[in-house]
Amino acid sequence: MKKTFIYLISLTLFLSSCNKSNRFEIDTTKNRVDVKIQRFDKDLISLDSTNSGPTLAKLYKSYAQFLPVYTAEVLNVDAKDTAAIRQLFMKYNSDNTFSKVNKTVLEKFNDISDIENTVSESYTYIHHYFPEVKLPEIYFFVSGFNRSVLMNDRFIALGTDLYLGSDYPAYKDLSYDYLLVNMRRECVATDLVSATLFRMFVLDSSKDRLLDNMIFRGKVMYLLSVFMPNEKPEDLMGYTPEQWKWCKSYEKEIWGTIIENKDLFSTNMLLISKYMNDAPFTAPVSQDSPGRLGTWLGWQIVDSYMRKNQNIGLKNLMDENNYQKILEESGFKP
Repeated sequence: MKKTFIYLISLTLFLSSCNKSNRFEIDTTKNRVDVKIQRFDKDLISLDSTNSGPTLAKLYKSYAQFLPVYTAEVLNVDAKDTAAIRQLFMKYNSDNTFSKVNKTVLEKFNDISDIENTVSESYTYIHHYFPEVKLPEIYFFVSGFNRSVLMNDRFIALGTDLYLGSDYPAYKDLSYDYLLVNMRRECVATDLVSATLFRMFVLDSSKDRLLDNMIFRGKVMYLLSVFMPNEKPEDLMGYTPEQWKWCKSYEKEIWGTIIENKDLFSTNMLLISKYMNDAPFTAPVSQDSPGRLGTWLGWQIVDSYMRKNQNIGLKNLMDENNYQKILEESGFKP
């Protein structure tokens, strides 16, 4: 009886430790960061064409920080040229094609409380582990398919007209097929948190090798997985389930190809871009592969490093810029 009791206690403790796979988990109800997304997209779409002067003035007042960036980078017009901006806004809102797009935006993004809640959870994590970081304001905008993101040291803004669904008809002539998978409402929160992290951290490397780029992006992806623990890894990576499965199935071959081709320590920027940038496939590896295999593999190495080194915290990880050391201490062996 005594042995059985001890066994049950041991089993309970084992199962408890297995369930807590995220050793950095926190209670996000404490010291919570509540995110409220500012809806420039809705306010622009709702601009009163019969009384454009006062409503445009209200738009300027409500979005004093955002509007000058929007007009400069999306409209290519100085924010002070209110006559030109009024004309462009009225023309945009009266365009038959974009009127349909804007209607879909209002339908798809009518209630964004789920997005705000997900980003709030992640921002609470960020504030907990990196309290010195000033978190950005967040805006939604529409741009006539002109821009998907605007960013500066104060805010991050996403174009909701580019997240209407992978099967949205207008995208077929607008975007490459391999990009469509991430042009969905479900990707918005992940893209916002990812953009926040890449805004917080920049590659610190005097050598700028493929290895350095892989590990750096792998570190950011590791943070993303910690700060968005309820998201599937393939969704964080922007892969389909089939693409993720392909990577896991051929992990050994991917690593073997990089080593055999002596690409790991290459500083050739064209080669590095083939491993790191969005593409239909990762050319140096296989035409059957998804793009950005360098980022995916870097994430696997960092994950192995963090599992093997339980004493390393998140700040320690991001401060460590000896990328070869991370590789060597990761024990990574696919």
